[in-house]
Amino acid sequence: MLQLPNSSRMRTLASRSDAYEFCRQITAKYSKTFYLGSLLMPEEKRQAIWAIYVWCRRTDELVDGPQSRLTTPETLARWEQQLESVFAGQPIDDPDVALVDTLQRFPMDIQPFRDMIAGQQMDLYRSRYETFDDLNLYCYRVAGTVGLMTSAIFGIKDTSNKAPWDLQKNGIDPVEKAIALGIAKQLTNILRDVGEDASRGRIYLPLDELALFDYTEEDLFNGVVDDRWRELMRFQIQRARKYYTQAEAGIRSLSPDSRWPVWSALMLYQGILDRIERNQYDVFNKRAYVPGPKKLTYLPVAWLRAQAL
Repeated sequence: MLQLPNSSRMRTLASRSDAYEFCRQITAKYSKTFYLGSLLMPEEKRQAIWAIYVWCRRTDELVDGPQSRLTTPETLARWEQQLESVFAGQPIDDPDVALVDTLQRFPMDIQPFRDMIAGQQMDLYRSRYETFDDLNLYCYRVAGTVGLMTSAIFGIKDTSNKAPWDLQKNGIDPVEKAIALGIAKQLTNILRDVGEDASRGRIYLPLDELALFDYTEEDLFNGVVDDRWRELMRFQIQRARKYYTQAEAGIRSLSPDSRWPVWSALMLYQGILDRIERNQYDVFNKRAYVPGPKKLTYLPVAWLRAQAL
């Protein structure tokens, strides 16, 4: 459970350094993969990444945390008002102090943050998605937006000295690729957490695709792992990997000091898909994760890719 500082306009908020330290601790505790990638960045950028992560986690916990049963549309409306206060340079809680400082160092647009809140609103009234188009909107809102938020921190390589025809020939939109990486990670989370989501009465796999493989909601809630399920999961994993491939094409457009951590994060998340396969697609009884020693083996490969690709 994420313990948040109490809100109060009457008390003195944390110092900037203490606020960032709080964000660091929360990131390290709740997202070891994300945290490992952030450690490969310069200090200013890694602190900013921690501040973004904590805001996203606080937003997610409004609908998935221990007190989520108390969350209403009004709760999310108040959270959006607090967001607007942060973007006005007026922190409400201790973690906001770090986010306000991050926004000063790396100016961002507020819309991706609003879009993420809209994604949480979807979780208030939706527990099923009929098609992938429906699910894709959800994935953009809760994860593709993270790509937009962090693009300002990662930085885009300067292209001012390139000829117009070179830019056209490249044809790569790094922002679009950043969104693709966020969606790829969310699809990975969905596949990893099928059993956990089912325990909450939620199914994030598109229902028309369950039907395509003759697999029912009842089968899913009963944790049935058979040939139908394995074929369905292969189909889902293949789609997630296509999004990772799209994202890879944009990493070269990032600032040089961001390429290694982004490659590392991408490969570490892809490793979760590999683990699902190694577990014979049993995401109901075996949690797919990349062990610590295995994570370290990805780093030199990611470094080489950052230099060469």
